[in-house]
Amino acid sequence: QVQLVESGGGLVQAGGSLRLSCAASGRIFSINTMGWYRQAPGKQRELVADITSGGSGRIRYADSVKGRFTISRDNAKTTVYLQMNSLKPEDTAAYYCAYYPTWTLDDKGENVASWGQGTQVTVSS
Repeated sequence: QVQLVESGGGLVQAGGSLRLSCAASGRIFSINTMGWYRQAPGKQRELVADITSGGSGRIRYADSVKGRFTISRDNAKTTVYLQMNSLKPEDTAAYYCAYYPTWTLDDKGENVASWGQGTQVTVSS
């Protein structure tokens, strides 16, 4: 079992920046995918970005955040960061860290092995 602890959410004005962190502990597979989903009230959960360790180190972004958000991970590959710049009110949501013990095509969160507790991001206009 992998435990995920998130930090970094908060309230920011439109155009501002926030950085989310997600620290993983436990039985972490050498090839894994970690990333972020978000869910706003009344909306479906969506993949924001994820990054796969090993091999090509694939990175995926939602179209809505490309060019504004950057996902990265530390050398130990146990902490993932989401740098969010040029934030918009429509980025307001609860953000959840996710862990898969493998490479994945899932973009709906249906096969996530571990979830973080969630952190709120609120962007005011």
